[in-house]
Amino acid sequence: MTTRTRAIEVTGLRKSYDGHEVVAGVDLTVPAGSVYALLGPNGAGKTTTVRILSTLLPADAGEARVSGYDVRREADQVRASIGVTGQFSAVDELLTGRENLRLMADLGHLDRRRAQSAVERLLERFDLGAAADRRTVTYSGGMKRRLDLAMTLVAGPRLIFLDEPTTGLDPRSRRELWRIVRELVADGVTVFLTTQYLDEADQLADRIGVLDEGRLVAEGTAAELKRLIPGGRIELRAPDRERVADLARRLPGASANAETLTVTLPHDGSLAALRRLLDGIDDEVTGLAVRTPDLDDVFLTLTGHPTTDKRSEEVPV
Repeated sequence: MTTRTRAIEVTGLRKSYDGHEVVAGVDLTVPAGSVYALLGPNGAGKTTTVRILSTLLPADAGEARVSGYDVRREADQVRASIGVTGQFSAVDELLTGRENLRLMADLGHLDRRRAQSAVERLLERFDLGAAADRRTVTYSGGMKRRLDLAMTLVAGPRLIFLDEPTTGLDPRSRRELWRIVRELVADGVTVFLTTQYLDEADQLADRIGVLDEGRLVAEGTAAELKRLIPGGRIELRAPDRERVADLARRLPGASANAETLTVTLPHDGSLAALRRLLDGIDDEVTGLAVRTPDLDDVFLTLTGHPTTDKRSEEVPV
């Protein structure tokens, strides 16, 4: 049985649609009181995994325990112990912020005193007090997302699923949501986060799983994953496409991007290698940047495409 130190345990999870395996034998463990980020492009299987773990979708095979309960046999107990914030806002725009929170309290069967306390506390915590009695149709995207997360927390779950929670938000709103997630984890809440944003996983996650075509192709801390990639890369900027093509032909391992007028090539991080490169290109470039390995490099190496790759979406259910 899942212990109190493990919020989620998954073994051999599988799900197919029309013969296409969307989740292909995923194994993972999420310690309680931590942030686990599932990273991958559209169509990788992230949302399907969340739907299975939150009991919204049955798995074809495998076992999963959430908050100590089996998602198949003890679905009601799982639902009572978790909160879910999906890709699309669950906010009712005809209601005020306060009314949305009260509605969630009613659905959670909270008594009047507990409901009132929870609503007021969450309005303050999410900086929504001044707008509490305005209809949410007037809220900004960031305010709606904060309210959406607050609604998830009304019943006080100790495990929450955030499925691409900052998609479409401006940088300031994203950072504000990151702050809230950090505060939740400091209070002992476990967060299972899916995202396409590499910096989001880097900023928030204690552990990261890289999902590609339904398979977990790597797992570890951000630092551990970055160590999978030897060295780094150099990006050269050229004045025109002809010079880009010429550099790409002459430099071993180079790849060209004619749209951005850049050439990228591997670099071992040594000053000697950089000097040799500069001696060979003379004044053919207009700019140079040395990049150390990051999560984008990890994903490119493991999957052959970036996380922003817009492949076919997961099959809706």
